[in-house]
Amino acid sequence: MVELEIDGQKVQVPEGAMVMDAATQLGIYVPHFCYHHKLTIAANCRMCLVDVEKAPKPLPACATPAAQGMVVRTHSERALQAQKGVMEFLLINHPLDCPICDQGGECQLQDLAVGYGGSASRYTEEKRVIFHKDAGPLIAMEEMSRCIQCTRCVRFGQEIAGIMELGMANRGEHSEIMTFVGSTVDSELSGNMIDICPVGALTSKPFRYSARTWELSRRASISPHDSVGANLIVQVKGDRVMRVVPQENEAVNECWISDRDRFAYEGLNSEERLTAPQIRENGQWKSIDWQTALEFTVQGLRRAMGQEGGAALAALAVPTSTVEELYLLKKLLTALGSNSLDTRLRQSDFSGDANAAAIPWLGMPIADMGQLQAALFIGSTLRKEQPLLSARVRQAAKAGAKISTLHAANDDWLMPLHARIAAAPSLWVAELAGVARAVAQVKGIEAPAGLQAVATPSAQAQAIAASLLGGEHKAVFLGDSAVQHPQTATLRALAQWIAREVGGICGDLTEAGNTVGAALLGVSPLALGRDVAKIIAQPPRAMMLFGVEPEEDSAEPVALHKALEQAEFIVSFSPFVDAAEGYAHVMLPIAPFTETAGSLVNAEGRLQSFNPVVQPLGETRPGWKVLRVLGNLFELQGFDYQSAAEVRTEAFAGLGGVDQGGADQIAARLAQSTPLDLPSELPASVAPAIERFAPVPIYSSDTIVRRAPSLQRTRDARNARMVGVSTALWEQLGLQNGDSVRVKVDTVDAQSVVLPARCDDALAPTVVSIAAAWAEAAPLGSLGAMSGAVQVERVSAVAAVPAAAVPTAPASPERV
Repeated sequence: MVELEIDGQKVQVPEGAMVMDAATQLGIYVPHFCYHHKLTIAANCRMCLVDVEKAPKPLPACATPAAQGMVVRTHSERALQAQKGVMEFLLINHPLDCPICDQGGECQLQDLAVGYGGSASRYTEEKRVIFHKDAGPLIAMEEMSRCIQCTRCVRFGQEIAGIMELGMANRGEHSEIMTFVGSTVDSELSGNMIDICPVGALTSKPFRYSARTWELSRRASISPHDSVGANLIVQVKGDRVMRVVPQENEAVNECWISDRDRFAYEGLNSEERLTAPQIRENGQWKSIDWQTALEFTVQGLRRAMGQEGGAALAALAVPTSTVEELYLLKKLLTALGSNSLDTRLRQSDFSGDANAAAIPWLGMPIADMGQLQAALFIGSTLRKEQPLLSARVRQAAKAGAKISTLHAANDDWLMPLHARIAAAPSLWVAELAGVARAVAQVKGIEAPAGLQAVATPSAQAQAIAASLLGGEHKAVFLGDSAVQHPQTATLRALAQWIAREVGGICGDLTEAGNTVGAALLGVSPLALGRDVAKIIAQPPRAMMLFGVEPEEDSAEPVALHKALEQAEFIVSFSPFVDAAEGYAHVMLPIAPFTETAGSLVNAEGRLQSFNPVVQPLGETRPGWKVLRVLGNLFELQGFDYQSAAEVRTEAFAGLGGVDQGGADQIAARLAQSTPLDLPSELPASVAPAIERFAPVPIYSSDTIVRRAPSLQRTRDARNARMVGVSTALWEQLGLQNGDSVRVKVDTVDAQSVVLPARCDDALAPTVVSIAAAWAEAAPLGSLGAMSGAVQVERVSAVAAVPAAAVPTAPASPERV
């Protein structure tokens, strides 16, 4: 530690810390633009010049190491003169357009110009002009003349997002920030560049010119779109969400959010919002009042259940539903005599449910992912599934962590990888068994009986095993595709065995905002209840769909469609009119997360509660309130709640009241899970000639995201609406750019679809990537899982191709 004095106050900081760090520790503000506590030091704005005793000239606080006995003055006459001189230079070419600037009112340059700028400029020459650039549908670079070349955006791309999509070209007064060769900015974290831009050069394209900052109310919330549970500040004008920005929480999302968290709010204002209860009469939908709708619902459910009672009733819910909604849905079904409820709509293998203690969760605090020294990710496209976790793992990889992957593609993780295995999904068990066999060999122990027949491990498997046996902090993670795999129980057992033998942890990169909460509450599935596969196989007469869009949210959309056709009465709870319009008999409009109070349990077991930020739209009502009233209309006991907090307290009462203790107590409860036993004999792995891999696209993950127009115009969304074909298959089929392919499932009720194709050189040789949560590909959902054999053939480029379901929005020019 070194001790120095700043403005008369002594402070101790670690050796190597900068003067800026010492000043921040004392709560002393030093004006700056290019400095950011999460980015490397650039020292190119010079606004943070301070007076250091015995130094011949003012020095930049951000780049001056603290030294023993150093005396610093941040507000001396010498320091102020230097800071004002820098400000004068910064304002020489800055346009005088504050009244029309989208950053006006929250601009760092504007704030500092008040204290350090002059009342008039001595510069009378013409100001430079920098032409606008097209950076894609999310970031506006329309007024780049405002840029002061702080390079925060450039460093963010390199250091946090992992890809340099912006750079500074030319020199002197001709310097400017630009994209590369007309490319767009496509990182899944790109919106953070808007937040860290200290001027109005980079702004939000969807928000642009829609409101002024002083018109907005700021309210805290939690993102449900992935299992991180990013902390949000939702900015509201009237009763409309206008913008979403991050709320800093170092333990969860640091000071970043993903583009999905930031721009999905557009879906909240979709024209497809269901604003009043509707019932179907003679094939036509009719809006009615709540009392009539709820009475119709109760009568319809009672009539459909008939003499069978609760055995004829089942419910499916999305894992983005709140703790309160899922608990009351479970309580309602239980009181009606049903134990058929599930949220694992994209899962197909439930053989691991016999282990009742097993609850999928991350297995460690989110903050600790940056300290990993070795990790194996199985079936995970981490950047697109969990962008904020990917950013933490990237920091670990940059610090020397050995990160390895087993997946269907060698996709770009934007970080150095130690080893990677790309194989068709049907071969994942064999490949992971090879890693387990390699671990046993390196440790010099006898492999379990189920691994005796495994062939000699590959070089990549041996490299993965060696990396996991080194270091102290290591983990094996199951990604979304591993959990959705038709042999997920075997993959989990192998992963748990490997983690145990190498002294690491085995965790799940859980799919949605409340996947852990649903499992913790016993919703997925109820004890001795029917999981989603059994519900589909034996369709009940009465169904409740809670936020579910059957074609997009299911691993088996064809089978689920048939099951719903057999139901006598279906009630849909959804914020959107299209969620189950073709299936339901009554649609009840429930509030999205911005219009209701609720709680979510994230991947690490952290319970986070939130309140509504706007009033419910139209006749929309919070889901927990709708379920409470249904319980009362069924004349059930225990449905007299006054607030969401009461529901939450009761929901966790059987778990020791963990809603009061937070992440530590919930994590302790989750850590009680017992591992699965390895099978005595591994299933044979026979790869089909062509096999489907069905990732859930980042911008198709839930009902709100799917209705955000700007996200649907991104490159990720466009690519998701095409069939990715491996290079080997592309050449074998004789495909060319612009061609389409006919894809057919080899089943009894086989259907085929014609879809546009693109070459994906990252895919394993026999794999085609056909996204899930894609309505046009729903007829392929008769595989019984999200992978399996398919037939692919080329069709002419001029063949009719189904149009992608993209929300209507003003066109935005884009370069590809």
